[in-house]
Amino acid sequence: MTRPPIVPVQTDIPELAAFADTVARLIDDIPDERTLTTAVRDELTAVLTAGLELPPGKTRPDPDHYVMYPLHVDPDGAFSIAAAVWNVGQGTPVHGHETWGVVGIHSGIEVETRYRKPSTEDVPLVEEGTAEWSAGQVTVCCTTDDDVHQVRCGGDEPVIGIHVYGADIGTLPRRSYNPETGAVHWFTSAWAEGATE
Repeated sequence: MTRPPIVPVQTDIPELAAFADTVARLIDDIPDERTLTTAVRDELTAVLTAGLELPPGKTRPDPDHYVMYPLHVDPDGAFSIAAAVWNVGQGTPVHGHETWGVVGIHSGIEVETRYRKPSTEDVPLVEEGTAEWSAGQVTVCCTTDDDVHQVRCGGDEPVIGIHVYGADIGTLPRRSYNPETGAVHWFTSAWAEGATE
């Protein structure tokens, strides 16, 4: 699978610009992934607690499928920050990330079902539990060795999440899984059309 080129994005939202600077510093200072994701989680919690206004163009659901709007994409692809939007009734396939990730809920309710990361293909996945996340809550959604889940909108309004990943998630090849068979399909979760222009 050919990886699309990274297109840097700089946010014009002051709180997110400061947060992106903090994430860049944390990546430079903390080599341990679990310690890093805990620090990013704490910083994102503070951003959401202080209140974060997102422009309407970054919170608009698509009628057909979930969308990811880039808020910040590091020029070297070291990390990205996205607004992920699911309309009522929408969700993702079971998928992995191939990197670390932290998710904070801006508004709405997200339902997450986690699966044990399989060591081989074509073996049914083992479900590890389901959690509901609501506005202001932040979780480490994935580390490189534990990153398989499925998420969906769990309420009667769209769910908007602030997602921070240790790569440009809009160009990173990732795996989706058939949970019953363990079959793997590689995909790229492209940024919303026109979102980086």
